[in-house]
Amino acid sequence: MGNNRVQYDYQGARVLVTGGTSGIGAGIAAAYRAAGATVTVTGTRNSAADYDHDLSGYRYLTLDVEDPAQVDAVASAQGELDILVNNAGIALPSLGLDEWDPDTFDRAVTIHLTSGFRLARRCRDALARSTLHGGASIVGIGSMSSYFGIGIVPGYGAGKTGLLGLIRSMAVEWGRLGIRSNAVAVGLCASRMTAATVANPEWSAPTLARTPLGRLGQPDDVAGAVLFLTSAQASWITGQTLPIDGGYTVSG
Repeated sequence: MGNNRVQYDYQGARVLVTGGTSGIGAGIAAAYRAAGATVTVTGTRNSAADYDHDLSGYRYLTLDVEDPAQVDAVASAQGELDILVNNAGIALPSLGLDEWDPDTFDRAVTIHLTSGFRLARRCRDALARSTLHGGASIVGIGSMSSYFGIGIVPGYGAGKTGLLGLIRSMAVEWGRLGIRSNAVAVGLCASRMTAATVANPEWSAPTLARTPLGRLGQPDDVAGAVLFLTSAQASWITGQTLPIDGGYTVSG
């Protein structure tokens, strides 16, 4: 049986992946780097040296997405940019916080929606100058909570739901600039953020039981779809959301 793995060529492309130091973001960043792109990743620590794993192959920028000044600074550092992946995020209950508290709810929406819009808007002009074959791209990382309610994360869910509307609006408004905007909606995927959920069979077992493909997602599953959406093969796709969930959303 042959190897049908797609090999993309992103030689010369400039890519920014927020939250690219771990989990899904790290998988996406690594895939772009392997395809030849120059990749900038952001994280919350002061420097790349503060991480246990090697980030020397990336340009590293510190970013707290709740700080508008830091968002603006990261955008200003992108003199040339072809692809923006708005990936940074966290389910605040994993930090012991209650998203039903209005202040925590506001934080969740800022992290998962408002900050991504701010960064995209600040990067718009750099993206508009892109000469990438197939056009510049913005990709947002949605989730199953983009489609239905998950009681413990009302703020996260509101942000991820709003993201789909934002993607559509950016596609309509910025298409004339040659910027495509799409999203992926990720099911239960193994990552640092979901480690507690995956380890708790009360949460993970029902999800796996409803998932036709019968397994958790991996960062590579998401990375492959993201690289497709930003490639020339997807040059007539914009304003769309692609579920990456092993069939969870179509299963009863």
